[in-house]
Amino acid sequence: MTAPRRRGRPGHDQDAVLNAAVRLFNERGYDATSMYDIAVSLGITKSSVYHHIAGKEQLLQMAMDRALDGLFEAAEDVRQQDLPAIERLERLIGRSVLVLAERFEFVTVLLRVRGNTEVEQHALTRRREFDTVVTELVKQAQTEGDVRPDIDPATAARLLLGMVNSLSEWYRPRPGGAAAIATAVSAIAFEGLRL
Repeated sequence: MTAPRRRGRPGHDQDAVLNAAVRLFNERGYDATSMYDIAVSLGITKSSVYHHIAGKEQLLQMAMDRALDGLFEAAEDVRQQDLPAIERLERLIGRSVLVLAERFEFVTVLLRVRGNTEVEQHALTRRREFDTVVTELVKQAQTEGDVRPDIDPATAARLLLGMVNSLSEWYRPRPGGAAAIATAVSAIAFEGLRL
């Protein structure tokens, strides 16, 4: 779905345009950010921005894909591990914290979309798919006897992901900080879920 990367003037490639757009989307909101604003922030003309991308909606799609692709990569890595479901679940939640930290501005944009456009609706669908992955791990862990049976799996998944997503409101990326947060989230969440 992502358009092929176009080459541009040095220092003003598609990634530079995307990063500038995401920064402005987070500062001003998607609707309040114009292509002109993005161009000004880069010190280039609006037509130069269009050399790299088709429009603002493509930038939003690229930003949300960057966030979601990281989560699905983590889910696939965890899925392939030969471990009890509770350990895979714990690793996936920890990895989700690291994805949020590594792709902080992209994840922040993702968490603010409300489904107002087709691009946003697609992102919300992918988020629900990720929720389902987490829910299924909770169910498996219950079947294996490692998670309390009186907890609804979908509710547990939403609460775990809500804890991770809340980091976008207060966490500020810094070297080594994400690993400590991932450990804290796991300790708080999984000691409450285990039998």
